[in-house]
Amino acid sequence: MEYIANFPREHLREREDAFHIKRFEQIWGGDHLLRGREPRDGDIHLMSNDYLCIQDEPALRKAQAHALLNGKTDLLMSSIFTLEGSSMQQLEAAFASYMQSEEAIICQSGFAANVGLLQCIASPSIPVYLDLNAHASLWEGAKVAGARGIAFRHNDPAHAERQIKRNGPGVLVVDAVYSTDGSLCPLAEITDLAERTGCILVVDESHSLGTHGPAGAGLTVGLDLAYRVHFRTASLAKTFAGRAGLIACPARFKEYFRMESNPAIFSSGLLEHEYVWFLEALSLIRGADDRRRRLHTISKSVRRSLDEMGYDVGGGTEQIVAIESGDERETRRMRDALQQAGVFGAVFCPPATSRNHCLVRLSLHSGLSEADLDALIERCSAARSAM
Repeated sequence: MEYIANFPREHLREREDAFHIKRFEQIWGGDHLLRGREPRDGDIHLMSNDYLCIQDEPALRKAQAHALLNGKTDLLMSSIFTLEGSSMQQLEAAFASYMQSEEAIICQSGFAANVGLLQCIASPSIPVYLDLNAHASLWEGAKVAGARGIAFRHNDPAHAERQIKRNGPGVLVVDAVYSTDGSLCPLAEITDLAERTGCILVVDESHSLGTHGPAGAGLTVGLDLAYRVHFRTASLAKTFAGRAGLIACPARFKEYFRMESNPAIFSSGLLEHEYVWFLEALSLIRGADDRRRRLHTISKSVRRSLDEMGYDVGGGTEQIVAIESGDERETRRMRDALQQAGVFGAVFCPPATSRNHCLVRLSLHSGLSEADLDALIERCSAARSAM
């Protein structure tokens, strides 16, 4: 305790005070913006990214439990030491086939996949062109690579082309479905642009893998672009309801990545029951066309209803419905009104958004019944009236 009491805090105090005093006490009024009140029975929860509702599937849980109780001892080491024929390699082969890719690499998370990938393909002499709404992990990857991160306007290939002509070929980075507003990337135009300008193309499929394309193989496969996009990444903590990341890549790149990517080298691999979960989940998701159709129908319906009520749901079209809420004080009022009405979404604020463009994000899922949807629209209407 004496060590803690005498810890030299001066260099941290200013930054801590900026959060605890200015942000938490003054702006948020002592009420954590991302939390609010405790949910009650009957409230509608739209915070999870389990878009096809597989987390509670009995077959998946049984398979994982069996692996935990009867599986072999795990290798608690970096995955670069994993031997031929391992569960990791079986899963990578399954995802490569699913995504029509030469190879796939399992990573510790979507963040690790994006940071590790960009560390390996960008450098101080190779700029990275990022859509303004690209995920934070992609921006962090450019930073780790020492590359210039050059922004282009959201979903604006023409502006991206002007940036590339001004600064030279590099790495062009987009999301297939953007996590902040649910908008769909104009991927065919972006792919043409990458080829025309000599750029490496990276597409983050975190919010489209499992939900878009044939058998859920992603937007890239759905648009028949699998052999034109150089790299695809994904977080498997969305539709696949687990905890890992993925890179779809050329075969020659795989071992280079394993030996050059710091997140891959210096993190332990997954555990046996996690590989089992993903293999079972992949089988289920391949055959989940009814759930995918339901998800897309729900997304269109909810967006239309919220727009008619006067909510600003931006330019999105997919299962992520982001309600623009303004600055953090205005966002707290919107969060409280929705929660009071019994609707729980996820609050997005800086650093996930810009300062005055916070969001309350509703992540829709295929398990919502017609009664659930009626209740959701009724409650959102009540919250709108209260605001």
